[in-house]
Amino acid sequence: MQADGIPYRATGYFPLLICDYLDRLEDIKPFYNRFPSLENFAAQIKEKSKNFPLSQRQVLANALTDQYESTVVSKKTKAHIDALKNDNTFTIVTGHQLNLFTGPTYFVYKIISAINLCESLKKTFPQNNFVPVYWMASEDHDFEEINYFNFQGQKIRWERPEGGAVGRMETMGLEAVFDVFSKKLGNSKNAVKIKDLFRNAYLEHSDLTSATRYLVNALFGDHGLVIIDGDDVNLKQCLVPYIKKDIFEGVAHAHVTKTIAELKETGKNYSIQVNPREINYFYLQDGLRERIIERDGQYIVNNTNLSFDRKALEKEMDTHPERFSPNVIARPLYQEIILPNLCYIGGGGEISYWLELRHYFKAVDITFPILLLRNSALIVDEKEANKIQKLDLTWSDLFLTQNTLINKKIRQISNIDINFDPQKKVLETQFTALYELAKRTDASFLGAVKAQEKKQKNGLDHLEKRLLKAQKRVLKDQVSRMTELQNTLFPNYSLQERQLNFSELFLKYGEDLIPQLKKALQPLNLEFSILRY
Repeated sequence: MQADGIPYRATGYFPLLICDYLDRLEDIKPFYNRFPSLENFAAQIKEKSKNFPLSQRQVLANALTDQYESTVVSKKTKAHIDALKNDNTFTIVTGHQLNLFTGPTYFVYKIISAINLCESLKKTFPQNNFVPVYWMASEDHDFEEINYFNFQGQKIRWERPEGGAVGRMETMGLEAVFDVFSKKLGNSKNAVKIKDLFRNAYLEHSDLTSATRYLVNALFGDHGLVIIDGDDVNLKQCLVPYIKKDIFEGVAHAHVTKTIAELKETGKNYSIQVNPREINYFYLQDGLRERIIERDGQYIVNNTNLSFDRKALEKEMDTHPERFSPNVIARPLYQEIILPNLCYIGGGGEISYWLELRHYFKAVDITFPILLLRNSALIVDEKEANKIQKLDLTWSDLFLTQNTLINKKIRQISNIDINFDPQKKVLETQFTALYELAKRTDASFLGAVKAQEKKQKNGLDHLEKRLLKAQKRVLKDQVSRMTELQNTLFPNYSLQERQLNFSELFLKYGEDLIPQLKKALQPLNLEFSILRY
């Protein structure tokens, strides 16, 4: 597998805020702690060491041991869990929803980014240990976001009643999904391995958390990946003081609101990824995850008959912390409280909302992690690479919108010049003289001259478009081949990694897929990867 790269900004698929962050623009510096470069981890290690008690390490190790009780643990993962008890061990975390059968391919890229970064850090800081962690978003309740995956252009969907945290959902109904998927896979050697993986994960485990843990452990356990479930009573006990600050003091709402205002004050028109609520916690029970709302001194669980006064709610937190589930604003804080974490690896949307949280972390005295954009990649096979070469396309060309790509290439390969810019410049020169003439004679004619200039330029634009359209018909074979190629590499006009499930790639490349990806993806390169298989 050969790797090339292009800047994220050049792809056109990443938010302005992320592109400016990667370019280290001055406007963005107040919103993060340290930039993700290898040398900056020394200071991050030192800061986190001072802000993470040894007692918390024991709580973490015990919780992980309990969570892995029914899982076959690799020697490397077991060693990593044990090492977390020591004050020279730190984590690199990525997180994701419990998407059915990993969901989009970028799920795999996230985890490989974390594993590879740990290995790089170990070479640079051999006196420390670095543990890659996958945080399961088991408490999310948006079932519609996780109940399907794409395979060969079709959605394979899990139908079942919704309700509550997805991680607690029973895996009933997945037999039907397996039957549909199996028929599409065929019976090749790689297909049989995929079927076995799906069957063992989803048909042999009773809930989605257990199924996901099995699946991810099967794929990455040998690399020492540690999988953590935040839906844990012992880990939630560490969060209780911060839950109280959020609910009773509005700390998160105040500081994140202020940060969003500061982002807007940059004048860069950054998209705001999430907005804080006055209370950023849900009330969680089996089949139920609903917002907590304060009304006239009473704390109400939305869409239920449950309500608490302040004293009763504090007692509920102290005795049942597992019933309080953080939302997208509060979950990052929970993660950094319970893990000796140095860096969070996420997609563009995730890093965007993390950049809203810096002041919130400072207010509650928790070290803000380094934020690293996960690896993104486009995988191109040999046949596709040959087509790209024959069509004389560059990697950057592939990321253009389809209409822009076709127009650009038609102009390049046409035997006539389809560019009326020279004629437009001649017009501009002629009308400059007419403007001067109108000023010297009757200024009221300026409007008429301007209207005539616009009319003639529009006429040239129209002629140019007609000529381009005619050439597209003449060169329809080249247009068809470019369109077909781009549609293959960018299904649904989207990034490949957001559409394809890893099983589609595994079917083609087999067990060599993950080792090759691991070898090719370099998390600190900070470029979009094009991987030629």
